[in-house]
Amino acid sequence: MQNNEGKKRLMIAIDGPVAAGKTSVGFELAKRLGFLFFDTGVMYRAVALAVLQKGIDFADETAVGELAHQVRIDVLPPSKDDLRMYDVHLDGQDVTWEIRQTEVEDVVSPVSTYPEVRQEMTQQQRKIGLRGNVVMVGRDIGTVVLPDADLKFFLEASVEERARRRYAEIKQRKAPASLEKILAGLKERDRIDSTRKVAPLVPAKEAIVIATDGKKKEQVVEEILESISQYFESHTR
Repeated sequence: MQNNEGKKRLMIAIDGPVAAGKTSVGFELAKRLGFLFFDTGVMYRAVALAVLQKGIDFADETAVGELAHQVRIDVLPPSKDDLRMYDVHLDGQDVTWEIRQTEVEDVVSPVSTYPEVRQEMTQQQRKIGLRGNVVMVGRDIGTVVLPDADLKFFLEASVEERARRRYAEIKQRKAPASLEKILAGLKERDRIDSTRKVAPLVPAKEAIVIATDGKKKEQVVEEILESISQYFESHTR
């Protein structure tokens, strides 16, 4: 499906827990549509990395909130052919893979619960999304960042399936990984993300929920494209 001139500039939101397939599906969908792909989670990871680099206690909410306002985070098209989908720059430095380190994984959820951090990141994310023709993925896109998104999807999968996916992803980069530790980490991330007071992980009321267990990326993309086609048909009658 192509993004033809004259059609409404769409905002597409894709939410879901860690490793439910949001990134791979969202990236492929954006390519097929000719849209901007924006994984909002990288911004929180960049803040978490900055916390570690600065030696700040991630439990110090005030200090972390102040840091979120100070750091410069930018997301750019990929500059290297090393499986990356984009470049992530933190204060001018390429940290695309650094933000995927286990140490960052361990602190990103607590850091992302702080209201000051979420407020700052949400403002930056919304500015990008409102330009339109964007596939934005995260955990609160349809509920908080882009509540007026034209189409909202929520991808879900069992925690065991998601742990296997994350393990395979890390091993593909030839990095050390423990399936047991990844599974435990995902369970804790799910607990934090779904119970936080600010922007908890829940499907938007209008979201189309898609279970991705046992499905290939292309199958999920086709399901979403079909929904987009139906959207255009209903808005051109």
